[in-house]
Parts: sequence; structure tokens; C-alpha cells
Amino acid sequence: MIKSHALLARKLGLSFNNPKLLQQALTHRSAEHQNNERLEFLGDSVLGFVIAERLFEKFPDADEGVLSRLRATLVNQSALAGLARQLELGDYLILGPGELKSGGYRRDSILSDALEAIMGALLKDQGIDACKAWILELFSAPVSQLSLSDWKKDPKTRLQELMQSRGLELPLYTLLTQSGLPHDQHFQVECRVVLIPDAARGEGGSRKKAEQHAAERMLVRLSESQGIKP
Repeated sequence: MIKSHALLARKLGLSFNNPKLLQQALTHRSAEHQNNERLEFLGDSVLGFVIAERLFEKFPDADEGVLSRLRATLVNQSALAGLARQLELGDYLILGPGELKSGGYRRDSILSDALEAIMGALLKDQGIDACKAWILELFSAPVSQLSLSDWKKDPKTRLQELMQSRGLELPLYTLLTQSGLPHDQHFQVECRVVLIPDAARGEGGSRKKAEQHAAERMLVRLSESQGIKP
């Protein structure tokens, strides 16, 4: 039995002017045409902005690459689903018969989408300031736990240590192209790890720089797709 959405609103510390927006945010596309996909699109955008701004303020000396990786550790599907489980969102989801039978209320993708849809609903209902305040409160603990200490290591080292910590094969780097004059060369490298089927590509003025770039992209991909924090 689906729990009361008014109960959820109180649990979230929210009061919707238009309760139908919260209901829509919790409605999966398997249930009906008026579902949460559009609100999830909106919530995903505002979440990315709010977290990016918060990290920008918290880490004034971090460059764009570090900030991107930090953001990816917070807003990937696995991390969002974890927050949704803490809020017990699965008890309030409106799912179609097929998703109910297959346990859709436990699925990472459905939970993370619903959480982002709530953000989109709050934005539409009360505006950016209220939405931003709620997101910052929700992510207060995860943001406070972030540190730059691990991110100061170069990407290749972090990726290697990540594989070693899991007892997996080390990353494999393959040179794809090398072009240009001796004083102005360009390298393209791909990086592969056993956790992801597709390679990450990197470029640079030396093979070392290209490998670092490829490793950095692989770390971001691991964080976004699997919630792995290096």
C-alpha cells in the first residue's frame, strides 16, 4: 500500500502549495501518462547547479576537473538512490503493475529519478530559493564529508589505487595515435578497466598527459555510472 504523500511532505520538511506536483514527482511512467519524467529533467538541472555552486564556494582552490569529480561523487545515480532510501521514498512511489511486481520501488534508477523529480516539483511550486535551501540541507552531510586530500593525487595514481583496493586488474593504457612535429606532438590514449566495458579516451601533448587525461575521465565515469568514489 502506497503511503500518504502528505506524510512524505511532512517527513521532508516541505509544504506544497500544489500537492499534485508532489504526486506527479512520485509517479513513474509505468503508472500513467502524467508522470515524473519532465520534473526529473528539471530537478536534475537545478541539482547540478546548486551542488556545483556549493562546491565552488567550499573549495576555492580546486580546479574545474577536481570540482567536476567531486560533484560526480554526490549526484550520481547510486548516491541519489542512497539518499532516496534514507527518506524511504520507495514507500511512496506510484508504479505500474509491472514495476510493482518486479520491485521497481527498490531500483536505483527509479529512486534517483523520483528524488530529482521532487526537486523539480519544489522548484515549480516555490521557486529557486526554497528549492536550493532544501537541496543544501539534504546534501549537508555528504558535502561536509568531502575532502581535497585524496583528489590531490594524480588521476593515474587514484585509478590504480582504486583497482588495487578492490583486488582487480590494473588499468590498461593503449596508445591510439601520435602525430605532429617532434616539438609539437599530440597523443591520444585509451584507458580500460574491468568494471566498465567501454574505454575512456584522453589527449595531451605527451603520452603521460594523455594517460592522465584518460584516467581522469575514467574516474568520472566510474563515479557517475557506479557511484564509486576513488
